[in-house]
Amino acid sequence: MCGIVGFSGNQSAREKTGSGKKVRDILIEGLYSLEYRGYDSAGIAVTDEKGKITVVKSSGRVEELDHMTEKNEKMNSGICGIAHTRWATHGRPTTANAHPHSSEKVTIVHNGIIDNYVDLKKMLEGDGYVFLSETDTETVCHLIDREYKKTSDPIEAIRNSLDYLKGSYALAIMFNDRPGEIWATRKDNPLIVAKGEDGCYLASDIPALLHHTRDIYRPADGEILCLNGEKVVLFDREGREKNFEFSHIDWNVNAADKEGFPHFMLKEIFEEPDAVRRCVSHRIGEDGLPDFSVDGIPDEMWNSFDSIQIISCGSATHAGYVGRYLIEALADVPVTVNTASEYRYMPPAFVGKTLAIAISQSGETADTLAALRKAKEKGCTSAGIINVFGSAIARESDYVMYTNAGPEIAVATTKGYTTQVAVLSLIACKLALARGRMTKEEALSYCDSLKNAVPDAIGNITERRDEIKKAAMRISKQHDVYFIGRGPDYYAGIECSLKLKEISYIHSEAYAAGELKHGTLALIEKDTPVIALCTDGMYYEKMNGNIREVRARDCYLLLVHSPSFPHPEEFSDDRFELPEVPAVFTPIVSVVFAQLLAYETAVMLGCDVDHPRNLAKSVTVE
Repeated sequence: MCGIVGFSGNQSAREKTGSGKKVRDILIEGLYSLEYRGYDSAGIAVTDEKGKITVVKSSGRVEELDHMTEKNEKMNSGICGIAHTRWATHGRPTTANAHPHSSEKVTIVHNGIIDNYVDLKKMLEGDGYVFLSETDTETVCHLIDREYKKTSDPIEAIRNSLDYLKGSYALAIMFNDRPGEIWATRKDNPLIVAKGEDGCYLASDIPALLHHTRDIYRPADGEILCLNGEKVVLFDREGREKNFEFSHIDWNVNAADKEGFPHFMLKEIFEEPDAVRRCVSHRIGEDGLPDFSVDGIPDEMWNSFDSIQIISCGSATHAGYVGRYLIEALADVPVTVNTASEYRYMPPAFVGKTLAIAISQSGETADTLAALRKAKEKGCTSAGIINVFGSAIARESDYVMYTNAGPEIAVATTKGYTTQVAVLSLIACKLALARGRMTKEEALSYCDSLKNAVPDAIGNITERRDEIKKAAMRISKQHDVYFIGRGPDYYAGIECSLKLKEISYIHSEAYAAGELKHGTLALIEKDTPVIALCTDGMYYEKMNGNIREVRARDCYLLLVHSPSFPHPEEFSDDRFELPEVPAVFTPIVSVVFAQLLAYETAVMLGCDVDHPRNLAKSVTVE
């Protein structure tokens, strides 16, 4: 969940790189680019040519750390360094708990959680080590220091230390008697290394490197790396040097910039039409039908299982709910949607041969990765719906379907969710065709709508921000908001509600409209905002009754409806008419409305839209 950046400059760029930037500047710039991951403190460590390591930490934002170090002579004369943004897990967000942490010979930064840190701390205190923080990370620092003093060998010190560690980690390590070197290793946490013209880099995510290089390598669990200004050297878990190749990524540098938008979230909402169209187009063959050969999935795979288990967290789970609705309705294949943190301890009963689909924007979500491994242990065929190429879930899945949404920087997902639903929509169609539940003509119409009508509808909504702002003004004055719907609208409502609460901090819940009489009505009073999603004609008559129930309690009713909904003015205080799309795709379109509603509300309330409090983009701790 935190951010790591490291850089070692080559000989010709010891004090200044070819771009004129110092090591400190590169590290601070990298931290800024990783702010979206979420954090509450930051720190930086820079070493000079004699191995003297200078550490500066702040319990505030990266901007504060930037100001603290910009005129620091030691920071500006370093030859290599590591930096970190911390999202508090063990210990409060204080300067003492911020990374980097140092021991006598070692300075480190760490992402992840060390499960057995209490036992390790007691062991190390018995060896005379004194702890200055509340973190689990400091135990790793002292542990590596202890082992290094025994061996004087970085590889052996790291290898021996890893034998003690239980949990997850991405580590960047500097030894004070090895100036210019950064050592790194990982387990169940993202880490990438790269080589540029001016030196070698490491980071926890690609945006930190985009301005410097596109050639990256993602180490496997347990691999150990040494970066100096000239090269990256890779060792396996046994300490043997091994060959590797960098992979080239073609992300646009501008994708990690706001490009004139006030927030990344708004920019990414406006990117959704292209993201969905791109995600869908290359999976529709020349015959106009779903084709997953681009993902390396053979046609016979779709008839090789009896049930599906979707494994995910947060918004990806909400995408999974829509996927379940589509797959069961169109293909008649039983589907369960499982919160990954629960699945890993108590997976559901298996029905025949099972396909496990792990959904994760980052591909590094810790609980989803652990649950995927559990599913594979149970004999499931596995598939990932992922945005980030080469990520952990992508590497460990039998099949991978990349959403191609491009970098998503804002913590609150937008195009990540819509592209996940788009892939699941194509899976539903592919299964329905493969199992004789849909005709070719029906499938052609379905795919054409998903490829064209849906992106066009999303674009229509983004052009109507002024309408949405009016509703946001009313919502922003309230403390509680409720979304109601039936069928696919209920599943969409869950994601709509999450968007509002996570960036505006307004309490919001979503309910199946038919459940109002079973408790929810007790919460409805005068002016309570109720947002009713009505997009499927199958449910109009029943939704009319549910809307009347809440209006009889003097709520404020905002109706989000399809053009076919009869007499919307009779049922609402305010209305937003969605563009015409087939009912099966309205969960994509209605959520885009809610994304903008949440955005405008949060802006009116002065919230930090891209970095909501207490949340992180990539949840790499359990």
